[in-house]
Amino acid sequence: MKKPVIAEKAPKALTLEPGTYYWCACGRSKNQPFCDGSHQGTEFTPLPFDIDETKEVWLCQCKHSKKKPFCDGTHRTL
Repeated sequence: MKKPVIAEKAPKALTLEPGTYYWCACGRSKNQPFCDGSHQGTEFTPLPFDIDETKEVWLCQCKHSKKKPFCDGTHRTL
């Protein structure tokens, strides 16, 4: 399996409204940390996740977190 592109070695802090979001798993999206379809033709697919209430989240941009789509600090070791 190929490794994803590291979009950034830091998480993205966002306040998200309730809804379904699609996290970029390949690292190629120009709309980080969300999918823009740039994974087409690769083995990667976006990861859907739901937010039930308005809240602040820290989304992984290094693409190596064990808690995808959320940051777990893995970017500090890359």
